[in-house]
Amino acid sequence: MRLAWGGLLAALAATTRAQVAEPNYDEARVPAYTLPDPLVCADGSRVSSRRLWEKKRRPELLWLFEDQVYGRAPARPGHPMAEVTSLETQALGGRATRKEVTLWLTGARQGPRLNLLLYLPNHARGRVPVFLGLNFGGNHTVHPDPGIRLAESWVAGGGPSSCVVSNRATEACRGAAASRWPVELILARGYGLVTAYYGDLEPDFPEGWRLGVRSALHPRGTQAVFAPEEWGAISAWAWGLSCALDYLQTDRAVDGKRVALIGHSRLGKTALWAGARDQRFAIVISNNSGEGGAALARRRFGERTADLNRRFPHWFCGNFKQYSEREDALPVDQHELLALIAPRPLYVASAEEDLWADPRGEFLAAKAAEPVYRLYGQRGVGVADMPPVNQPVGDRVGYHVRTGRHDVTTYDWEQYLKFADRHLKR
Repeated sequence: MRLAWGGLLAALAATTRAQVAEPNYDEARVPAYTLPDPLVCADGSRVSSRRLWEKKRRPELLWLFEDQVYGRAPARPGHPMAEVTSLETQALGGRATRKEVTLWLTGARQGPRLNLLLYLPNHARGRVPVFLGLNFGGNHTVHPDPGIRLAESWVAGGGPSSCVVSNRATEACRGAAASRWPVELILARGYGLVTAYYGDLEPDFPEGWRLGVRSALHPRGTQAVFAPEEWGAISAWAWGLSCALDYLQTDRAVDGKRVALIGHSRLGKTALWAGARDQRFAIVISNNSGEGGAALARRRFGERTADLNRRFPHWFCGNFKQYSEREDALPVDQHELLALIAPRPLYVASAEEDLWADPRGEFLAAKAAEPVYRLYGQRGVGVADMPPVNQPVGDRVGYHVRTGRHDVTTYDWEQYLKFADRHLKR
């Protein structure tokens, strides 16, 4: 099936006009809106059973998000060719095993590769449940451990004081993002951590696709012209997460059926899309993912669709451009993306000062996904109103808004570990 969505040129013009639009941070200015019902099919019939959801409505929604928002990715090549490039069984003072694995994503060494970093607790018995997430600056930034190989892909610089020189990582970058990845805490709780640099899959700038998997997998390579429904960068990063899971399900030290997927900000959007497409992920966690992630687009609060299309034109597919300043015309909204995670455990987290990501919109989306969880006899967030700051809520769908800004903190991780304990250690 295909929708006849037109007007891309008009939408691009609308995006240009929207460049000067001021963001709304006033709840009184949120317009009246009606959310599409996740349990009403395109033909108007109502979903009343798990079977109808799984066989009819869920595929409809997945197709709409592919065709109109994130873009359609090609099939993965099966289990990627993997090479263990380093192994240290007494890392972090003997508490962990550190492993680095290169995945050759097209099965050819001259093609794109994804470099995985694994930390597994040495005190664990049997196969270990793990958290999997992409990082922003390279694997070497998640911990000061000198044994981690520096990222070799293009890395964004951060100004004159940046540790990145000519878009290349340096030794000064080691551990730069360690506060977001509490490795020792994760290991002490009996979990492993698996991470990879998202720039290995596609560097994060408009022409970055020429250096990543979208170019490598297109018949025309760097001369590719993408159709309006073909994948953007978020879809490419999500595709890579599924490739990582392909490998983890072959690693005898890892419990491939207990992989919790986590992402922050744009990588929170990525985690949600990867978790919606790939039902093998046992838990999906969105941290401050905002517009295009967990937040409702129709609220028009903080960041909006036009902002995404103007500032990050490479993230979403071409069809998404037509919804700048036209959020009500979207055939879906983000509560339906969250509903695609059901019946698996889902956690959505916000930050009090991160109004750009619309914390209330993230909570309302999690709340609006509950009807699909109820099809499976599951409780969702379980409360009628957004909870106070630093008071997590939820059952099968967890939620909290914490004090502070747009970031991933130890407080966030403590909630995710508790949530994983409830759902992965049963």
